[in-house]
Amino acid sequence: MRYNQLGRTGLLVSELCLGTMTFGSSEGLWANIGQLDQPAVDEIVRTSFDAGINFYDTANVYSEGTSEERLGQSIRNLGIAREDVVIATKVLGQMGPGVNSRGLSRLHIMDQVKASLKRLQTDHIDLYQVHGVDPLTPVEETVRALDDLVKQGHVRYVGCSNWPAWRIMKAHGVSKAETLARFESLQAYYTIAGRDLERELVPMMTSEQVGLMVWSPLAGGLLSGKYGRDQEGEGRRAAFDFPPVNKDKAFDIIDVMRPMAEERGVSVAQIALAWLLHQRVVTSVIIGARRLDQLTDNIAASQVTLGDDELKALDAASALAPEYPGWMLERQGAGRIPETRWS
Repeated sequence: MRYNQLGRTGLLVSELCLGTMTFGSSEGLWANIGQLDQPAVDEIVRTSFDAGINFYDTANVYSEGTSEERLGQSIRNLGIAREDVVIATKVLGQMGPGVNSRGLSRLHIMDQVKASLKRLQTDHIDLYQVHGVDPLTPVEETVRALDDLVKQGHVRYVGCSNWPAWRIMKAHGVSKAETLARFESLQAYYTIAGRDLERELVPMMTSEQVGLMVWSPLAGGLLSGKYGRDQEGEGRRAAFDFPPVNKDKAFDIIDVMRPMAEERGVSVAQIALAWLLHQRVVTSVIIGARRLDQLTDNIAASQVTLGDDELKALDAASALAPEYPGWMLERQGAGRIPETRWS
């Protein structure tokens, strides 16, 4: 297992992060995703930790708080030292019936960090992330509230998820002007079948040294190898068709990945994850599992090395369609891109 610097901080996190959306029990949306009880969670966490994973991502809304509870209890059950794990959680979603029980207001953030700390059975959260955009609350209010949490010691670092590049830059401007804690990471959807963030977000992250945590790296299971033009598959994607994917293009990409997988005796999923691990902008890829065999298969992707010709073939099959101003920037900037860690 390799470890990467989170953004420009001194924090090192494993290149694979265990996502905990499958932890817990609930109805509705979460019933299609998780339902892992505490013994199953303990087994998943133990296996991931023994493999070298030190990074765990959850959210207050996952299984209506049960995911945080199961993760916190598992760390305690397994006797894992708190300083040996990096715990990330999130705030935004509806956590009660009231009109102020969601969003990124100071009120909601301050209430929810206390609730998350209690469920996780810890006195601090290593990475506290805003889970999306709240169009009502000013960015300034959110950034100041998060900075207060850092100063109070409840939170060590702050990040965001599902934010556009311009909004992150606005938040960074506020942080710089007022000397406040800034967003050090972005958690975003990225997969070889969905490379949209390369248009605006990747250049921003490269410029600002923002770390990238990848969610749904297998496109909701579509790239697991169980699906194809003539394979309907089963599991979460069959019951919960998300995130949106151009399936015809995804199947074209799978057609390129499958021979690579067969040649190595590995799964198609491992090739898809390995492609992400070869992308310089990626800090950590979030993997989640309902079963132990799924977890161990995903962990094994960290041992897959793709050759230059294979990477070129995968890039060609998955390339984004040209879009303005991207094609003009590429044309006019040719030969002017420096080779640095963040380029």
